[in-house]
Amino acid sequence: MTAPLNVYGTPLEACSHDPLTGFFRDGCCRTCKEDVGQHSICVEMSEAFLLFSRARGNDLIAPRLELGFPGLLPGDRWCVCLPRWLEARAEGVIGRVHLRATDASVLTEVSLEELERYALADT
Repeated sequence: MTAPLNVYGTPLEACSHDPLTGFFRDGCCRTCKEDVGQHSICVEMSEAFLLFSRARGNDLIAPRLELGFPGLLPGDRWCVCLPRWLEARAEGVIGRVHLRATDASVLTEVSLEELERYALADT
């Protein structure tokens, strides 16, 4: 099995361990065929992005302690579904992307140049 790669073709970095994110809850935005949401893009949460996601039916703000989910705050990084990020971007809600922690699979839907327009300064 090969190690997952980021959009630069280098080893995928962790997105967040606190709170613990990822489809596999290993801190990394990697995906598989069972991940129908494609949790492959590492986004730094803003209040606007969190509110947009909640309005679309995915409340990332409210804690779900029974699931070990503390709720997200602006500034937290989270592996979000690529379709949700694309939807938010189309609506003018920008989710800044941590490129070294974003799985290469997103390049089938978004060009590297486009992702770089929305990149965090430290990526």
